[in-house]
Amino acid sequence: MVKHGKRYNSATTLVDRESEYMVNDAVIKVKEVSTSKFDESIELHIRTSADPRHADQQVRGVASLPNGTGKTVKIAVFAQGEGISIAQTAGADYIGDDDLIKKIEGGWSEFDVSIATPDMMGKVSKLGKVLGRKGLMPNPKTGTVVAPEDIERAIGDARKGRVEFKLDKTSIIHLVVGKASFNENQLVENISTVMDHIVRARPPGVKGEFIQSAYLTSSMGPSVPLNVSALSELKIDQL
Repeated sequence: MVKHGKRYNSATTLVDRESEYMVNDAVIKVKEVSTSKFDESIELHIRTSADPRHADQQVRGVASLPNGTGKTVKIAVFAQGEGISIAQTAGADYIGDDDLIKKIEGGWSEFDVSIATPDMMGKVSKLGKVLGRKGLMPNPKTGTVVAPEDIERAIGDARKGRVEFKLDKTSIIHLVVGKASFNENQLVENISTVMDHIVRARPPGVKGEFIQSAYLTSSMGPSVPLNVSALSELKIDQL
């Protein structure tokens, strides 16, 4: 059993584990129990009824959070020719061709998002085992394989708070939706945006209730149970 400190144990007494909190109330509560000296990340964890072992039950997508994640995003761009100058102008942190690929093969991966042009994917594919495990592999489905003229937009989206969601092996989706320093409206807006995208991404092969349970938590605090019905009904157009 994991042993927690006095601060954590004290925070757990403020959360009613037998209740399911409405989103606004959960946000207030999770901010209340985020008492670390640093600005804790606020995370959303969703258990689904999808079975990741089946191809027709995969859940994956991208959402751009209206208020960002609160994190400084480091971006690597795999490009050549014109793509390099576009990426430089757009403010990418790391840009390269064979040199960048070789650096990553050597064990370096100090970036949060990677973007590649289609003509680079033949080379970048060799990094699949390295970047795939870390969720850093460029992918057309997540908008990170783009034509040179779209590099600036892709970098802008990543800077604004672009988050990728997908099932893990236990059918759970884990997402960062902001920081404890965000105000309540900012966190609710981010959560609403994420949930709208996740509900729309429900696989056709899933029967019955899609969202089984959900929790909001901070990096160092206890989790707060969410009301699944209300959470599933959140829409971007309600904001």
